[in-house]
Amino acid sequence: MPELPEVQALAEILDRRVRGRRIVAFTVPSIAALKTYDPPVSALAGREVTGVQRHGKFLDIEASDAAAGGAPLHLIAHLSRAGWVRWRERASDTRLVQRGPLAARLRFDDGAALDITEMGTEKRLALHVVRDPSDVAGVGRLGVDALDEGLDLERLRELLRARPGTLKAALSDQSVIAGVGNAYSDEILHAARLSPFARGDRLDDAALARLLAALRETLGSALEQARALDIDGLKEGKRSGMRVHGRTGEPCPVCGDTVREVSLASRSFQYCPGCQTGGRVYADRRMSRLMR
Repeated sequence: MPELPEVQALAEILDRRVRGRRIVAFTVPSIAALKTYDPPVSALAGREVTGVQRHGKFLDIEASDAAAGGAPLHLIAHLSRAGWVRWRERASDTRLVQRGPLAARLRFDDGAALDITEMGTEKRLALHVVRDPSDVAGVGRLGVDALDEGLDLERLRELLRARPGTLKAALSDQSVIAGVGNAYSDEILHAARLSPFARGDRLDDAALARLLAALRETLGSALEQARALDIDGLKEGKRSGMRVHGRTGEPCPVCGDTVREVSLASRSFQYCPGCQTGGRVYADRRMSRLMR
């Protein structure tokens, strides 16, 4: 799933490419991906793109109708686990059908198009056409952005104390800190030398300081790397930059211990026992349930 660095870089790339282009049509072959009906998707036609931005892990394409003088509309996309976008300088006029990875297409008056795709059978891509980004429930409940300059030590302490539970869960909770998901929470905790099962509401000042520094450094470095890539390279760029996430069984690049995995119902996460848990290895919870 693309997280803050990839979505921010994607928003910046698209802003440069589509700002000022006029939309001809927004077509949604995968009707399950569309989560709104008012305004209709046809309302985007004829509008000019006035900007692309990010809210947490949501992509926001703003389109205005200057001639009519009305309020802008927003195409909000949450790419989820298997969604992505493809830029086409020239798109075919062939009728779109409801099969394959293409979920939606945003066509422009110069023949270019932005395709929104989703691979696999687990359909979680979500598209919304709204008048205000906060009309999307997921955007409306976002917490402080992970790269917000106002996220200092005291603010982080307040957020974690208000959200009792493990650090892993707190960092991935978009209503607490927006933009961090499963992958970067693994990387941040590894950099901070903190266990994913540590209680966030019980951290001392030294641990909080390490966590905040790791949050800024991990996301800042990933964003800098992502900004150097084009759309097609963002996903692979994210994977290549990981030190523990997705590296189960490999040696930790810091201490050499073996990277371990904890599997839950629908996802897994990774950590280094040597760096984060004092050598303790946690049971694979998915396998533990099967052996009961």
